Amino acid sequence: MQFAGQPAYGRTVTAAATTLRSQVFAILRPNDPGPAARRWRAIHLVVLFVGLLAVILLSVDELPGGRKFLLRGAIWGVTAFFLVEYIVRLWIAPEIPQFDELSPFRARLRWARTVPGLIGLLAVMPAALLVIGYGITGADTASVFCILWIMKLGLHAPAFGTLVRVISNERAPITSVLIVFAILLMSAATAAHMLERVAQPKAFGSLPDAMWWAVVTLTTTGYGDVVPVTPGGRIIGSLLMISGIAVLALMTGVLATGFAQEERRREYLRVWDQVSRVPLFTSLGVVTLSEIVGKLRTRYYPARVTVLRRGDPGDSMFFISNGECEVRLPNGAAVRLSDGAFFGEMALLNRQPRTASVATTKPTTMLVLYASDFYEIASHIPALAEAVEKEAKRRRDENLERQSGSSRQ
Repeated sequence: MQFAGQPAYGRTVTAAATTLRSQVFAILRPNDPGPAARRWRAIHLVVLFVGLLAVILLSVDELPGGRKFLLRGAIWGVTAFFLVEYIVRLWIAPEIPQFDELSPFRARLRWARTVPGLIGLLAVMPAALLVIGYGITGADTASVFCILWIMKLGLHAPAFGTLVRVISNERAPITSVLIVFAILLMSAATAAHMLERVAQPKAFGSLPDAMWWAVVTLTTTGYGDVVPVTPGGRIIGSLLMISGIAVLALMTGVLATGFAQEERRREYLRVWDQVSRVPLFTSLGVVTLSEIVGKLRTRYYPARVTVLRRGDPGDSMFFISNGECEVRLPNGAAVRLSDGAFFGEMALLNRQPRTASVATTKPTTMLVLYASDFYEIASHIPALAEAVEKEAKRRRDENLERQSGSSRQ
């Protein structure tokens, strides 16, 4: 049993250190929608671009010595930046949800063995080369830096994890397509070797040489460096080209279907997480909630951005998952809406243009429900329509009271 104030799993970090660590983790967490996290990702990309550009230019031997000195300085600056980043990420590793049940030491050790941890370690390899006295000179060394640093760019790809999951989920059909590819490759290479080796002993004299031609033809690349000249070889080449188009189309279809399914699943989970923060939805029950989730769309707005303007068509309504908005009424009054509130329902119900403008006051995550989806849901879930109409009526009454009060004054 754990009592209040007792550190979990033997952790002895202070509350202040934990708070600071969690704040840093929120900034460095991949795909975090917060403004600080977005700024960090922008800075990281700029530093990475500067480092890669310096490494590429350093491989040009014609550059004068002074510029090469500046480029080396930029490389060491980027290396120091990545070294500090690696240390910080190692420090915040216990905040990763998957490592909650581990001690801080074991959590950091586990993170160091993950793909991001290994890529971060490789990115600071230039510092290790400096320690052992390996200088940053020459094109070969520059190529090493490019290979090590370019891998960090993959961590910024939002769909990188999705690609891994798609390949894992679709491994059976992908394996089948690769087997078909291998069968076609070996069959065509063997047939071309038998039919073309007398006419072209240099190009088709061995199976490896014939396999090169088969790979180039099957992938529809067609370098043209090796071409069959016998009638039988040309027939094999024609069949192989047609088969290559079919195999590539089949592989593309498998991956596209896998990506579409994975994106739908991710979007469903993302919307569900946002919907669960809106009291109006959570009060309807889990079964009803599952029907609503598929109709909602998540939108992220930075601070001080106009979401809708007065006079716009009332084709949707908005639910605030987290953040804050300001409704600017025609009489000059302003109403603040925060987490769980919604707006745009009056124009949607009345099918009339917007009567007020709405802007965000801080970064806000919203759920958008379009008119067609609203009326479809309302036909199945009358409780949702009743709740929205009740809130719309309350707001109309408030607006009438404000207008009558201002006219009396």
